[in-house]
Amino acid sequence: QVQLVERGGGLVMAGGSLRLSCAASGIDFSINELNWYRNAPGKQRELVAGITALGDAYYSDSVKGRCTISRDSVKNMAYLQMSSLKPEDTGVYYCNVATNWGTSYWGQGTQVTVSS
Repeated sequence: QVQLVERGGGLVMAGGSLRLSCAASGIDFSINELNWYRNAPGKQRELVAGITALGDAYYSDSVKGRCTISRDSVKNMAYLQMSSLKPEDTGVYYCNVATNWGTSYWGQGTQVTVSS
């Protein structure tokens, strides 16, 4: 059974940094596409960053230059390093794995709150 567990959210002042982590069991991060999404209050779920199985990373315009997605294939962990945080970065952040056969798995989410 696939399980994704996010950690690292919290309350941070604007301009601060956070590193989110996603621990996976039952699925191999290294051969699948990994994404971080967020649900901001009053907004639709947004793709924040992703990394392909080949290691190509992509970012939404809203976080480009402020976030870095990475994964540790040995530990089967994924990370989202966020810096220069803004109040509009507030939301619940979800780890997502999209497999080549069309299955999508989600974690339970971790809350990030950025105060001004």
